[in-house]
Amino acid sequence: MNAEDPSAAPRRTRVVLGEAAARRRPTDRTRSDLAEQTPVGEALVKGLMRAQLALALRLALVVVTALGALPLLFAVAPGVAAVKVFGVHLPWVLLGVLSFPFLIGVGWAYVRWAERNEQDFIALIRRPEQ
Repeated sequence: MNAEDPSAAPRRTRVVLGEAAARRRPTDRTRSDLAEQTPVGEALVKGLMRAQLALALRLALVVVTALGALPLLFAVAPGVAAVKVFGVHLPWVLLGVLSFPFLIGVGWAYVRWAERNEQDFIALIRRPEQ
């Protein structure tokens, strides 16, 4: 075939933008607020950060109260400090051994509850517009 022959030209394809636009997902206002950092998106992120901070402060208060109360207990009631468990004084057992599983438990609880806060945030973002 000759390149100058009009019958040898490739077929044209019709492109319609309306079809492509109809296939797109509907606009999610909340996600766009987050992506564009609008005041609404900023408020949503601040709410998540506030929830995470409140959780961290509550659990820090639990740790400080629980571990801080032990030396106070031993100062107020010296008889408790004289108790021996398996040949070791009770303050050493509580502060030197049992405090670590307690801290690990608090850390595990923090991670679990922080992930729950994040899942609630994601559920809020993914909810259908009402």
